[in-house]
Amino acid sequence: MNDLPIFLITPIAIVLLYIFSVINILPEYERAVIFRLGRVLLDAKGPGLILVFRPIDRITRVSLRTVTLDVPPQDIITRDNVTVSVNAVVYFRVMDPNRAILEVENYLYATSQLAQTTLRSVLGEVELDDLLSERERLNARLREILDEQTDPWGIKVSMVEIKGVDLPSEMRRAMSKQAEAEREKRSKIIHAEGEYQAAEKLVKAAREIATQPIALQLRYLQTLTEIGVEQNTTVVFPIPIDLIQAMMNQGDNQKTVTVQPRDPAGVR
Repeated sequence: MNDLPIFLITPIAIVLLYIFSVINILPEYERAVIFRLGRVLLDAKGPGLILVFRPIDRITRVSLRTVTLDVPPQDIITRDNVTVSVNAVVYFRVMDPNRAILEVENYLYATSQLAQTTLRSVLGEVELDDLLSERERLNARLREILDEQTDPWGIKVSMVEIKGVDLPSEMRRAMSKQAEAEREKRSKIIHAEGEYQAAEKLVKAAREIATQPIALQLRYLQTLTEIGVEQNTTVVFPIPIDLIQAMMNQGDNQKTVTVQPRDPAGVR
């Protein structure tokens, strides 16, 4: 068999190379937005084997996987005029590749900038206490706003999480003092409630003992037994308060002097 002429080998090689360049394989998580003569095709191509006829066609690959976007720390002035630094993370994915390419120049950069401005505007409307205690509500509000703003770009925001809130050192010291004062207040209230309940129990016990005088004697003997168990050298003899009160009343009666009026007839 005669060899092919040289002038035929070159065109055949060019055709084969062009056919190989036309074939493109896309993974499951990617779609291809194809522009044919400058006009986009209605449906994104892929996954699998697709044909791209260059230079008539121009291909732009778009990933459909969830993107983790780290929002850098933003200096925010809260509603009660406290300066804090807040960072967050945004999770989103492309739902419509055509709109993600046609409606915005760079959807990653645009989403990042929108997340930063939304974070500053939303957190600037709340007070510091709400920022620290109501993160779930703020996260839901941020996600709702970002999802609404990025919907025309074919992007779905699935989650927004506030990662950290950095407070000034002066504010940290003030909050520490406030927490310490709050705990001290609680301890005093608990102690006062304990004293009140103990006083109520003592009043009830005194009423019960008053109905049974022998109970006071039994309590007296029980106290002496407890003192003796401890092997103390000091012996304590309790004196009933009633006896001391009677002695004090008797002393007051002796000090009382009755002044008798003089007889007017004896006055000269």
